[in-house]
Amino acid sequence: MPATELFVTASTKVAGLELLTPTGEQGLVYPHVQDWVTAQLKNKMPVKDISASVLVKGIKQWSVFEQKKAGKTIRTVFKIT
Repeated sequence: MPATELFVTASTKVAGLELLTPTGEQGLVYPHVQDWVTAQLKNKMPVKDISASVLVKGIKQWSVFEQKKAGKTIRTVFKIT
């Protein structure tokens, strides 16, 4: 299942979950989200799947990963098609 990287902004909380709103911009497309995860792990950058703790507005299937880079927390959001 192809995965498209999305750029999002954090909105508010809904039912205890953080709501993320896509900005309309899209990043790279991967044949499967696991390809991105594998590349991150090969580069020794551990990622944590936080998909269950967020909602993405207007997207039916998504995956959200969190990782630490230079002391900052970065979230990467994918739309699964």
